[in-house]
Amino acid sequence: MSTRLRFENITKTFGGVIALRNVSFDIAQGTVHAIVGENGAGKSTLMKILAGVYQPNSGSMRLDDTPYQPRSPHDAMQSGVSIVHQELALVPHLTVAENVYLGRLPTTRILGTVRYSALRRNTRALFDRLQLDIPIGASAGSLSVAQQQMVEIARALSLEARVLVLDEPSAVLTPREVSSLFKFVRTLVNSGVAVLYISHRMDEIFELAETVTVLRDGAHISTHAVADVTRAQLIRDTVGHELSAQFPTRNSTIGEPLLSVNALTAARRFRNVSLDVHAGEVLGLTGLVGSGRSSIARAIFGDVHITAGSIAACGAAGPFRSPRAACRAHIAYVPEDRKREGFLLHRSLRENLTLGHLKDVSQAGVINRRSERATARTLANRHRIKHGGLDAPINRLSGGNQQKALIARWLRDQYRIILLDEPTRGVDVGAKAEIYGLINDLAQRGAAILMISSELPEVIAMCDRIAVMYEGRLAGILDNADRAVTQERIMTLAVGEVAT
Repeated sequence: MSTRLRFENITKTFGGVIALRNVSFDIAQGTVHAIVGENGAGKSTLMKILAGVYQPNSGSMRLDDTPYQPRSPHDAMQSGVSIVHQELALVPHLTVAENVYLGRLPTTRILGTVRYSALRRNTRALFDRLQLDIPIGASAGSLSVAQQQMVEIARALSLEARVLVLDEPSAVLTPREVSSLFKFVRTLVNSGVAVLYISHRMDEIFELAETVTVLRDGAHISTHAVADVTRAQLIRDTVGHELSAQFPTRNSTIGEPLLSVNALTAARRFRNVSLDVHAGEVLGLTGLVGSGRSSIARAIFGDVHITAGSIAACGAAGPFRSPRAACRAHIAYVPEDRKREGFLLHRSLRENLTLGHLKDVSQAGVINRRSERATARTLANRHRIKHGGLDAPINRLSGGNQQKALIARWLRDQYRIILLDEPTRGVDVGAKAEIYGLINDLAQRGAAILMISSELPEVIAMCDRIAVMYEGRLAGILDNADRAVTQERIMTLAVGEVAT
């Protein structure tokens, strides 16, 4: 099997920080090659060099045994290298078709106006080939997050890529959509495309990839044939040591209900949902994308208007009219999209860590910088947040450290009810273990935790009971006290069938 892409001693520094150090490995034509590493291991930097965003300080690349030196993303695309980034980059007010061919819209020869009939025809043919059932005339902003992800992939594939990089593509997809994605990826590799698949999900790597490369601290650690490596060995290569357990042992006592939701309804989102979350309990809330699971958390937190039903939280009666009112009822909420809803991305780690506690670090309305810095340092140390300085913009932190920072901000105060929406999305195995341990500690201290997740192994391992949503209604709640619930039972409810 011939080599499609070769990295040769790639080194990249930012100031005095070494992001990549002499990284070398090959990608074969017509294969899925997984790239694994902790957040901050250098994966994104290497992919940006591949895409022409960054230039290496030293080292080189070869594409089909020809020197490859892209000076811009346009150069990379012209060479047949396409990257689908984890963060969506569609223009929300443009149509799906316009987004797919953005920058390459078919135009008339003389006037240069867009030939919309050709645009629709080309997009429809592409979507038919990809078996995508998404309206091409709809605005991108009206689509679900999962649909937007599939449009991103379609846009990359419209460029007839020789190398396709998928960065955490399944993070926002349902199991059914992941299955469709995998089916299409296999079709691509059969036609000779080399797919670089970046993921923290071990199950996906062992199901889809032929080869896996591990990066750690900017260095190449190992490259294995997937058939020849174990999960334990891959985790050891990734984190640099053994993890005693991927999921820690639970040892909490279930107490009285702290949160009770009764016949809760939000128009066009969900209806007639009733559930309780007890002290010391982790209640999982799962279901397919669009089933209403995230809307329930936002409604409890006062961020979605309730049209019927009631909430009781630590003796306070809801629905709550605002997040501030929910906080007064001892409710904390860690949102799904940390970048859009959790942070001021261009402000410092120090400012973001104390953002929810300004009254505690200020006097007479003026922030006390010394108090702010001390609070931020305490939170960063307590939650083992790796950073280049408290004054560095938070968008320079890895995804896992951003997530830990978001959780740290909320957990500074002793909230008794904690809503976690996809708490480990885009987080490496080491950071996941830390977050799981934190969830267990909170439960053992008597907090009531509602954890929303689309990762079924995570839900089964971490949750005492599992509530499953289907098309805006609660399809059922499964007792998982002995961790015996299967993924099949959960999916049966998630697709609207009756569990047996």
